[in-house]
Amino acid sequence: MMFAIDLIIMGLAFFGADLLLANGAIDGPGNSILLLLPAILTASLLIRAFGLHQARLKGFSIQGVAEVWAVSLMLGATAYAAQFVPPFAATLSLSNAIVFTMVYFVMAICSRIIMREMVLNAYAKANSRKKVLIYGAGQTGQQLATALLMDEEFTAVAFIDDNTALRKMTISGLKVHAPSDIERLVKKDRIDRVVLAMPSVSEFNRLRILKSLKKVGCEVLAVPSFAEMVLKGSNIVPKLQPVDMSMILGRQKFDDDMPECAVAYRGRRILVTGAGGSIGSELCRQLLSCKPDCLVMLDHSELALYNISREVEELARGLHVVPVLGSVTDATLVVDLLTSNEIDVVFHAAAYKHVPLVEQNALQGLNNNVIGTRVVAEAARNAGVERFVLVSSDKAVRPTSTMGASKRLAEMVVQDLATRSTKTQFSMVRFGNVLGSSGSVIPLFQDQIRRGGPVTVTHDNVTRYFMTISEAVRLVLLAGTFTRGGDVFVLDMGKPVLIQNVARQMIEGSGFTVRDDENPDGDIEIKFIGLRPGEKLHEELLIGSDMLTTPHPKILRAQEGHPSEIEVANLLAELRKAVDSRNEGQASQIIAKWVETVDADQTKRDTVNT
Repeated sequence: MMFAIDLIIMGLAFFGADLLLANGAIDGPGNSILLLLPAILTASLLIRAFGLHQARLKGFSIQGVAEVWAVSLMLGATAYAAQFVPPFAATLSLSNAIVFTMVYFVMAICSRIIMREMVLNAYAKANSRKKVLIYGAGQTGQQLATALLMDEEFTAVAFIDDNTALRKMTISGLKVHAPSDIERLVKKDRIDRVVLAMPSVSEFNRLRILKSLKKVGCEVLAVPSFAEMVLKGSNIVPKLQPVDMSMILGRQKFDDDMPECAVAYRGRRILVTGAGGSIGSELCRQLLSCKPDCLVMLDHSELALYNISREVEELARGLHVVPVLGSVTDATLVVDLLTSNEIDVVFHAAAYKHVPLVEQNALQGLNNNVIGTRVVAEAARNAGVERFVLVSSDKAVRPTSTMGASKRLAEMVVQDLATRSTKTQFSMVRFGNVLGSSGSVIPLFQDQIRRGGPVTVTHDNVTRYFMTISEAVRLVLLAGTFTRGGDVFVLDMGKPVLIQNVARQMIEGSGFTVRDDENPDGDIEIKFIGLRPGEKLHEELLIGSDMLTTPHPKILRAQEGHPSEIEVANLLAELRKAVDSRNEGQASQIIAKWVETVDADQTKRDTVNT
């Protein structure tokens, strides 16, 4: 760039000298241009030789000034001498040559000082901003890079992309690198953050990429969709803040190491039902660290089973993984996979859990959650499985919904079998909502915030117990090692959380303000839509009040009664008849007869009265 500036300065200095002296020594512009040619050629060679075409950021030394002076003298001398060469046929006075030399010298020195200051200012400004690598050079990544150009806190340094066709290309002014270059770029350019800007990537690939980025030594952010944020013209940087789970939970996350699990499950042959679901898939992931001999994964969703089996096979090469597509209500299938794979431990996580959907599809929910549990639990006992762990829910305690009632009936089935089993140790683990699971409020609120609101909350007083998926699964695995037979384990969920506070925290954590009576000009409204069918204002974890401790302070053992063997047999016979005949009225009567329920309207009245 300096070389181009020098060429411009030469021309300006040449004609500037003529104007200053105003003596008309040059015979027209054509001759003037010809006279400049040998001078420019000679000076250019000297500029390159001295390295003056490069900006010197460390300062302009006396040597540099001397080099510019030498170039200026050579420029003036060559221009003056050129008039004596026949092809040029032009005249240039000595005074013109001297003034030309001086004007060029002053302009060349000033241009270098100005350029140095401009570059240093730009460099200082760039280095004061946090540096970002953008993983994904597609449309979303390009929009993010464009948005960051105008941002005062962040600056994009380069793209990372898996597409080999894009390697070494420059897109939106940024070079595209391979994923293998990330660690080098982080060290070389002192990268502060890596942003995954691939909203359409599959969950399997997202997890694979995020796992590979854990070792880079800087913050990694996975963005749902930056495209909509950029197109709306809003400031993009606040949206980069990840959801702080400790803020929502109101406590520190539980992430202790659990050597007991590694010992209990190492070398075992394990079946996880509902392996493609939120809890089931996390069970599969965490069991990998225990190094089981075989992991059998059962799910009725082809896509969910495909995703988790691909992920498990990628993360634990060499482990014997058996993906089984089918339903827990298929007794023949369940018996076959238990016996043929010689299963030692069963984690039964297969269940329909979405309260409004199960309310609208009560018979399917009861069939899957109750009869399916009976099929798997009975087959496990008959096959001589060592441990059976039922993943239950706080909605099973005095339920107001069909889903909650189905989970309570499933608990009764397992408790009944536990009293009649000599080898298989049955237990169940009860906990509340898990953050980030499918159908939970966190992904719902994130989507609503991304769309600009409103964020919908069922009731201004509704509360829920929360855990992260990883916390819940860690404690489920640990509780499975404490079982003595028929245990009901309850996880310490901390204090219940007010859902409207979660909505408010997530809105503000995303860089927006809440629009309400106190702030009518806020960004996003919280809208109360009323409790849905079967929903409670407040969930419970215990049916009774008797609790025993376990070796872990976050896990308690509940002392709860259950129906007799004959009563459970009658219950199941009645329920199967109702399901087979598609009689929802009869199913409702069975729930009312066998499960202690609470009227949802009563929970509202209790809240108002308190």
